[in-house]
Amino acid sequence: MPATPDFLDTNRPNVPDIVVPRGVTPFHLPSRPVRGRLIRLGALAHALLGRHNNEEVVTKLAGEALALAAGLSSALKYRGSFSLQAKGDGPVSMLLADCTQEGALRGYARADADRLAPVLADNPAPSAASLLGQGYLAFTVDQGGEMDRYQGIVSLEGESLRDMALHYFRTSEQLQYDLHLAAAHTPDGWRAGALILERVAGEGGIDPEMDSAAQDEAWHTAKTLAATLTTAELLDDALRPEQLIWRLFGAEGVAVDRPRALAYGCRCSRAKLTGILESFPEDDLDEMAVDGDIVMTCEFCKHDFRFARADVHSQAGAQGQGS
Repeated sequence: MPATPDFLDTNRPNVPDIVVPRGVTPFHLPSRPVRGRLIRLGALAHALLGRHNNEEVVTKLAGEALALAAGLSSALKYRGSFSLQAKGDGPVSMLLADCTQEGALRGYARADADRLAPVLADNPAPSAASLLGQGYLAFTVDQGGEMDRYQGIVSLEGESLRDMALHYFRTSEQLQYDLHLAAAHTPDGWRAGALILERVAGEGGIDPEMDSAAQDEAWHTAKTLAATLTTAELLDDALRPEQLIWRLFGAEGVAVDRPRALAYGCRCSRAKLTGILESFPEDDLDEMAVDGDIVMTCEFCKHDFRFARADVHSQAGAQGQGS
């Protein structure tokens, strides 16, 4: 069966028409070795997180992952996608968020309710380390097509997702970053945001008279100013990104760059899932059917796709008979 483009797939679930024009606001400190990005998901956070029936602590972790993935994806210089994946042996076995170069964002957290309950009974606000357990954190850049995919993997180290990401940058990329992540349920619904600072390597954009010690001091000053950021400020829809950036770094002569939009980015479709089903042997399809139907649920948006077993025919089985 030929694949149907998403926009022609009439059986595709309704996609929320949510775009955050200033989802990612880049900035830099002129003549200093510092650049950054402010990420504000706004109502998009609720649209993405509200579809999952998770405990609040799990939803908070997923919101932080979405904000971080959105910010890191904005560094892509080509068409493709960036994904963050944390997989561990804790009650949250999978944390995944990805964002395309165009700003299409999606993600989810997979939690085991039975394993999570005793953790919450012991501590109502467990750390990311307690939720994820032992495992790995992977950052992946996928350019699509025949281009090579780049992936960096490190062990889960640290108590928070922030700590884990900083460990990745120190050990895998050997880059100096500073991160601030936040997600919370507000009177307007779920909100999530991030502030990402990066120390610029080399001499580009740096005052030629600034020696190594002065560059170290400038980086320390930027991190100190960033540490004054509060969760309330980061998640406040009424506080424009430019205002918040100037509030934090105005004394350093900050320059705000062109913002980037973020949008609801689940890319599931009935056509794609039909192709997946047709790759299974007939016996497997029979086992998947319940009362004559096969139900597949998108983990990103939780939409159920129902297929009549009688309408699904295995291409794998036909190829096996012809060989």
